[in-house]
Amino acid sequence: MINIDEQYDKLYRYCFFRLHDREEAEDITQETFLRYFSRDRGLVGEPALCYLYTIARNLCIDRYRRPKSSPLTEELTAEGPDSLEQLALRQAMERLPEEDRELIWLRYVNEIPVHVLCRLYGQSRFAIFRRTQKILKQLREELEGTE
Repeated sequence: MINIDEQYDKLYRYCFFRLHDREEAEDITQETFLRYFSRDRGLVGEPALCYLYTIARNLCIDRYRRPKSSPLTEELTAEGPDSLEQLALRQAMERLPEEDRELIWLRYVNEIPVHVLCRLYGQSRFAIFRRTQKILKQLREELEGTE
């Protein structure tokens, strides 16, 4: 069984990362769990985790498709960057393609296991490993170039 409290926070962070809006992220996180619990799929463990992220991802995509009524007004963090390194990292992450940013976020911020990412992206463990290593190398090189 998955830990609902822990996964709620992680899904919220994931939705906030995708949408950059606190209220929207809260709404989608709640909707994700409502949809998860409304379907009696009998999923436990890693398949349940994969299913939760699939729901959240699809809801975020649907939210992107809706017409936007106002520009984004919130920052990624309430306090802003703590250091120049964090600012440089955030800027480097913003230059990555959306799917690469999402993969790094899921793997290293939300600590999603590789085998769950394999199911989510439909790729092998080796492909996910190589892809993350390539992205991390690209980030490292970019950060070393800004020093």
